[in-house]
Amino acid sequence: MAPNEVPGETAGEIRGEARGETRRRASRYVVPVAVAGVAAATIGLVPALAASGDPDLPEITAQQLIEKIAASETQTLSGTFRVSTDLGLPALDGLASGLGGLGGGEGSSTADPSQRLTELASGTHTLRLAADGPERQRLTLLDGSDEYSLIHNGDDVWAHDSKSNEVFHEKGASEGPKAEEKELPATPKELADEVLKAAGDTTSITVDGTAKVAGRDAYQLVIKPKQAGSTVASVKIAVDAANGTPLKFTLSSVEGGKPVVDAGFTKVDFARPDASVFAFEVPKGAKVTEGAEEARKSEKLPEDFEKEFGKDFGKEFGGFGKGLNVIGEGWTTIAKLDTGAPAPKTDEAPKEIRGLLDSFGDEVTGKFGSGTLFKTKLVNALLTDDGKVYVGAVTKDALVDAANAGK
Repeated sequence: MAPNEVPGETAGEIRGEARGETRRRASRYVVPVAVAGVAAATIGLVPALAASGDPDLPEITAQQLIEKIAASETQTLSGTFRVSTDLGLPALDGLASGLGGLGGGEGSSTADPSQRLTELASGTHTLRLAADGPERQRLTLLDGSDEYSLIHNGDDVWAHDSKSNEVFHEKGASEGPKAEEKELPATPKELADEVLKAAGDTTSITVDGTAKVAGRDAYQLVIKPKQAGSTVASVKIAVDAANGTPLKFTLSSVEGGKPVVDAGFTKVDFARPDASVFAFEVPKGAKVTEGAEEARKSEKLPEDFEKEFGKDFGKEFGGFGKGLNVIGEGWTTIAKLDTGAPAPKTDEAPKEIRGLLDSFGDEVTGKFGSGTLFKTKLVNALLTDDGKVYVGAVTKDALVDAANAGK
């Protein structure tokens, strides 16, 4: 099928604007997928996700496909999901322990989702997912013979780490202040029109062929920057041809190689899962940590925090200097932060931090002076020796040019 190209918008705007109308529908109901993905993440697993031979489907324009996503009313599903991320970062094993439990304190629960789900930031993982509307979702992370389960059932959130037999519980999951929602377009077509209008000239959006994903016929929506200097090569979303539910998401870098994020269903069923899937009983002998208790512990930093990170760390960065400025627009937006103080010396940091910085930080020079470039396949950051920070999903040259311009 020939591509049907229309003006587009940034990946962030697609995920924000196009999902805004459907937040009460498919996107909101697949909460575990969003957690995995970011919103949304399977490298080297394409054969498992796509069957041989692309389906022969009626032609569709990018605008019509966006409308289909917006009109999706998927509320229930279950299946197996594979997610893989490759940011080009060094292995982070041992880093958290080297920081002494920063943010969670001594004795933090191994079942705490805020810590455990960070595993999805690297490597390849298999998950079982189930959703029954906005009140019930379950995610199970499989790691060999061990399992980590996160269950949202009405007013309760439970998490269980089978390896340590620890449980995390939080009450009031459905309470709290609700985010103020802006007025949404009345129809999927109006939403698609606004998405495409807001895109301007920075992005190309096409429907580029079809695929089989988890046994389902799907269209492939491809989003590409038109601006030079972005680290993003493309975003590809496989959309169920029957019900408009996104089935697979792939984010590729201009560096090539494995995708930065590649996520998708290997099996999916849109029937309502049995209620027992979302039931949870605390296993015998399990240690239970209540969320409120964990929050109180996280308010207090480890006693040796100041010693480990240097006595002047807080003084140098506590006020954030002259504040934040935004340079450029669209895919090549750069955030500039002037801390107002010289960059801290990395040799004062814990050895785990020093090793991490040395492994993905490069010394750079320019008209701006000198500094350190911290690089990944997606987001890069330049920290100058005089305390300015430039960060964005842009190339090294784009950051250096921004620093040289002194904006």
